[in-house]
Amino acid sequence: MKTTIVNFFEAFHKQDTTALKAMAKGDIKLQSISVNKEGQSVLSESEYGQFLKSIASIPKENNFEEKLLDFNIQVDGNMANAWTPYEFWYNGNFSHCGVNSFQLMKEDDKWKIIYLVDTRRREGCQ
Repeated sequence: MKTTIVNFFEAFHKQDTTALKAMAKGDIKLQSISVNKEGQSVLSESEYGQFLKSIASIPKENNFEEKLLDFNIQVDGNMANAWTPYEFWYNGNFSHCGVNSFQLMKEDDKWKIIYLVDTRRREGCQ
């Protein structure tokens, strides 16, 4: 299961939308929780197709890396959750940190991502 998450980020960094699409199952929604300048919690939502288009549109000369700091994985039969704290770097500069929470299901001995929510903040990072 950890391999699926590692492969997801390898494909993400390579902007390999074909591989990213193959790792998903169903009508995936991505959500992100952040805090705006007024200190209010904000929920941003996008469809997986939008996410893939945005990844493909990043100019190739730009360098981005999401560094995973840890894995906390829980499994019950064909369902799993992976909690992965991270730091996001863009063109060598720290951008933000947070936690990804992946929900996965096992299908034909492969783990597929069915939901992804993350937090994003600039302060309180490790």
